[in-house]
Amino acid sequence: MTRGSQIVWDDTVLPFQLDASDMRGRVARLDGVLSGILKQHDYPPQVEALVAEMALLTALIGQTIKLRWKLSLQVQSKGPVRMIATDYYAPQEEGRSAQIRAYASYDADRLTDGAPFDQVGEGYFAIMIDQGTGMAPYQGITPLAGASLSSCAEAYFAQSEQLPTRFSLSFGLSQEPGEAAHWRAGGIMLQHMPKASPFVASGQGTGDILTASDLVDGDDGENWNRVNILLDTVEDMELIGPSVPPMDLLVRLFHEEQPRVYDAQAVRFGCTCSEDRVRQSLSIYSARDIEKMTTDEGRVTADCQFCGAHYDLDPKTLGFEAEEQPKGE
Repeated sequence: MTRGSQIVWDDTVLPFQLDASDMRGRVARLDGVLSGILKQHDYPPQVEALVAEMALLTALIGQTIKLRWKLSLQVQSKGPVRMIATDYYAPQEEGRSAQIRAYASYDADRLTDGAPFDQVGEGYFAIMIDQGTGMAPYQGITPLAGASLSSCAEAYFAQSEQLPTRFSLSFGLSQEPGEAAHWRAGGIMLQHMPKASPFVASGQGTGDILTASDLVDGDDGENWNRVNILLDTVEDMELIGPSVPPMDLLVRLFHEEQPRVYDAQAVRFGCTCSEDRVRQSLSIYSARDIEKMTTDEGRVTADCQFCGAHYDLDPKTLGFEAEEQPKGE
């Protein structure tokens, strides 16, 4: 199947539950979403890989939030890749697509030939949820740990949410006959269903970073280990597709765990930037501040880091002093 023929399960997140082992999860496939994100920038391959992995994590985690909420993932580090930021905008109503955007900030002269995660140094992994007007945003932070962004996300859920979580991800450049190479990504997220009184490891609070195995014991621990052993058998091509539908993959991996699927969530690349938002962000500045931002050509310009949109504005119409002027003056 050529890329020009849309694969029905591309750019979707399929939620599921394993009834026999009390687990929940999601299967995600990204294609056009990654193309939309990455074509805005000329990232080196190592940075592209990190952005692709972060976008995949965002899709898998974001599917759990409610309508009209916004989920943001962010990595801040002292390494060559200083920051990776992603946003997931939940649909405004049932049946609509969610939107994802992402970008990275990096020092090109500090990048190495090592693995993508080698470009990330000491720092932190954060998840933020904006529930809308009148609601206090939620933010959780954990130190960067492990050997991948997915392992950082697993550590976050164990440390901050006390939820055993596992990611199995695959992403990379794909090329079909007669087509240009493009990025594809696919992955599975597994999570133990929360309990009313979750088991907490006796070592919590000692300063060590918790792992999923610290949070389950007894039958729950046996179920968690068994399902993870099954997940370890998955192959990269099964995760990325395009020939293996997500439901077929779940049956192949977890048929004895009684998988039950729910409605898939469509996702697409999208950005919320606009001229009005730029003007609003500049409304806190005085005319003197705006003057310092004005170019030699007498304009104030701004570029969106996520989508590359360029805004060219008249400085006389910006700042709080401009806002105070009656319309028409």
